[in-house]
Amino acid sequence: MITMKDIVREGDPVLRQVAEEVQMPPTDEEKETLNKMLTFLKNSQDEEIAKKYELRAGVGLAAPQIGIPKRMIAVHFQDFDEKEYSYALFNPKIVSHSVAKTYLTGGEGCLSVDREVAGYVPRYNKITIKATDVENNEVKLKLKGYAAIVFQHEIDHLNGVMFYDHINKEDPFLIPENTTACDA
Repeated sequence: MITMKDIVREGDPVLRQVAEEVQMPPTDEEKETLNKMLTFLKNSQDEEIAKKYELRAGVGLAAPQIGIPKRMIAVHFQDFDEKEYSYALFNPKIVSHSVAKTYLTGGEGCLSVDREVAGYVPRYNKITIKATDVENNEVKLKLKGYAAIVFQHEIDHLNGVMFYDHINKEDPFLIPENTTACDA
């Protein structure tokens, strides 16, 4: 079972590495790791389990965050319309995106970052991603708003990018042109 002690914190070089593609078909060990990542997210959102194991609630986790520099992500959350997203994916890739951008007014957080980072994180409002799931099925998802933000945050981890890299250094609350707030 993955717990907070397994989560790599900012400053660890693995978080700045570009993760390697997972060779298809994935190994049993890679599938098991990805399933454990998804289970961690579900556990972190279960009040009883989270309290018992001192888990911080998370909606996404990338393999580099547990010290594995491979292109694997797990997400588990509901968007603002209560649509559920629960995926364990290999080699996710953004294949198209909108020009329009969005951001969370409360900013973003990260299981690997133990501090508040103030500022807006502009992201594409709509993205299409392609990936492979643990059953070796090709997955294509069209995402917008909050869902698009979550997936971009996790895919960034695979490219050695932290969410705060997107925050404007001179003016953290600057709203870029063609960008709208993403709120409940």
